[in-house]
Amino acid sequence: MIKLYDGGVFLREGTEIVPEAEAAARGISKTPDEARRETIAYSILQAHNTSGDPDALKIRFDAMASHDITFVGIIQTARASGMTEFPLPYVLTNCHNSLCAVGGTINEDDHVFGLSAAKKYGGIFVPPHIAVIHSFMRENFAGCGKMILGSDSHTRYGALGTMAIGEGGGELAKQLLRDTYDVAYPGVVAIYLEGAPRPGVGPHDVALAIIREVFAKGYVKNKVMEFVGPGIASMTTDFRNGIDVMTTETTCLSSIWATDEDTHAFLAAHGRGEDYKQLAPGDVAYYDGCVHVNLSEILPMIALPFHPSNGYTIAELNENLEDILHEVEAARIGGDKVNFSLLDKIEGGRLRVQQGVIAGCSGGNYDSVVQAARALKGANIGCGEFSLAVYPTSQPVALELTRRGYIYDLMEAGAIVRTAFCGPCFGAGDTPANNGLSIRHTTRNFPNREGSKPGNGQLSAVALMDARSIAATAAAGGILTPATDLPDETWDEACEYTFDSAPYDKRVYWGFGKAKPESELVEGPNIKPWPAMEPLGENILLKVCSKIMDPVTTTDELIPSGETSSYRSNPLGLAEFTLSRRDPEYVGRSKRVDAVEKRRVAGESLIEADPELAVVFASLNGAGVDADASRVEYGSMIYAKKPGDGSAREQAASCQRVIGGLANIVEEYATKRYRSNVMNWGMVPFQLKGVPPFEVGDYVYVPGIREAIGGDLSSIPAWVVHAGEAREISLYVADMTDEERAIVRAGCLINYNRTRREKE
Repeated sequence: MIKLYDGGVFLREGTEIVPEAEAAARGISKTPDEARRETIAYSILQAHNTSGDPDALKIRFDAMASHDITFVGIIQTARASGMTEFPLPYVLTNCHNSLCAVGGTINEDDHVFGLSAAKKYGGIFVPPHIAVIHSFMRENFAGCGKMILGSDSHTRYGALGTMAIGEGGGELAKQLLRDTYDVAYPGVVAIYLEGAPRPGVGPHDVALAIIREVFAKGYVKNKVMEFVGPGIASMTTDFRNGIDVMTTETTCLSSIWATDEDTHAFLAAHGRGEDYKQLAPGDVAYYDGCVHVNLSEILPMIALPFHPSNGYTIAELNENLEDILHEVEAARIGGDKVNFSLLDKIEGGRLRVQQGVIAGCSGGNYDSVVQAARALKGANIGCGEFSLAVYPTSQPVALELTRRGYIYDLMEAGAIVRTAFCGPCFGAGDTPANNGLSIRHTTRNFPNREGSKPGNGQLSAVALMDARSIAATAAAGGILTPATDLPDETWDEACEYTFDSAPYDKRVYWGFGKAKPESELVEGPNIKPWPAMEPLGENILLKVCSKIMDPVTTTDELIPSGETSSYRSNPLGLAEFTLSRRDPEYVGRSKRVDAVEKRRVAGESLIEADPELAVVFASLNGAGVDADASRVEYGSMIYAKKPGDGSAREQAASCQRVIGGLANIVEEYATKRYRSNVMNWGMVPFQLKGVPPFEVGDYVYVPGIREAIGGDLSSIPAWVVHAGEAREISLYVADMTDEERAIVRAGCLINYNRTRREKE
């Protein structure tokens, strides 16, 4: 079904895969360095590169997009750094915190702020319920050869010929300040598609099958996935979009697809035929790896809790139901506070689920909702505990579904149809009952991302599936059923679509190029500026305030999503929830460290502010370390083996920083975007080989760190103080650009830009 190649490959004439070791024998004379310039990714990246160095990219994007979890913080950062106008099209959507069920007016206050910012700075404002962020960008901005930056990790428009990247807010603020996105030229991996999906197999099935194979191996981590091969032609562009958006779950940097007349037809249908051009690799292109996918062999998939890579075919699960569910329970579910079971959902040898959801940038696409409606036409979901909610991804999509009768078919069968909203994807809508299992065509199924609160004794879970199999399951009253069990004639992927822009024409504020500097920003009482942060000290003392030894730590664990994100515009208020579902004591520990540091900044000595530190410095000096408390900055630190999988939201880092965080120490970073967030918020992105020799409550002293950040990062001496004894360890920091070094030394991106502006 899927094969991963060891090492690089050449692709000849777009259809012949030649492993690098066989190239000479098979008549390929180009070197890898020559042939890598023939990829689609190379041409787009270099067209947007302003550095003049093809290996050290400085990218300027064609457009940007943010939603209402992130745009307030980004604009506040850019404002504080001197921004006066949006220099490129910047879309502000309101698809995440669209409901006002938490915190009174705070969600709507952020929406009002967004509209006022669009007017003042010249932005594009999409009101709540009008469109999901990525649907709006596909419909209005993605085009062949373009690059788009978004503050959402699922910023992916590769199937429309656009290289899109999801990053933390700091990177968007840099673009607003006319700076660049700096990154080393990434590896490019071919995703070679052949065959055609069988009836009933949908885009989520293809995506989950790929994720299962590549995620754990890190095969495409921080690389570009370039989709090529004859199999592309077997899928509509909407189907391709559904695969493409899920590439984020592989931890790749970006994606790009070869384009064809179906791409052209999609763009033309949205009034943008001029944004089409054919994209294809050159006659002989070199890739750093290859994922060979036979679409004809893909079967309906299910990704069990608690990660999109935990995939099985539904047939495989049904054949080994008890064994597989037992493994999942044993691996992750349990603890004294929660009682959750998957095995109790087996009924007559089949799995009964309690809820189905089809939503967001992956599931709410027109094609997938149409197929769900076909499966449910004339069906009866039933009056038991199973329920089905469907969220079309935009108002234009909902209009067309209504016009053609598909909404009627869904509602007549018992489904609930809602507006464009990302809530079910991150815990702000349709939270299942305690001990419930929800099957969803959404992007993620991380622990508690569906909204349950283990600290309150609650736990529910999500399994990811394609809309087609969710509909088949709904038609069976909640008994897990693959879509391929339905007759082949149920499915018709060649569904007609007419785009009606009326909702956008009438409700979207189109302000790019029309900034009104005299306009006032409207700031509700929850909207607060970023607190002041100190530059990096000459030496730092870190207190270990959390130690997480899980194989991967997601951004949802670092700062929970769902109702918590309603507080996103209040940095200190949101920080109260940092690690709340993973290490509830962390915030208190870090704030106590921060209180001591604030007293130091105000003029007290560290030892006066916290007498316990006298023992720490005595231990260091006793071990021969020249540690002078008067020349030390004090802060908190988190250790995690592999943090940062998942969301691009910068709050995963900023929430640590505003309550005293000075550094992360990790084995490796799960994604580039989380590491970038750490640096943009002025924390040192340390790494450590081997088992960490410290526990919560211990100290790590790093002398000369300010100088080290400006020099060699490969080996940074540090000392751990544990139980009154100091021992030396070696930390390191992976490559940093000159600007990243300057940002960390300045204490954060805002400080860096303020200092730079003052010098100018």
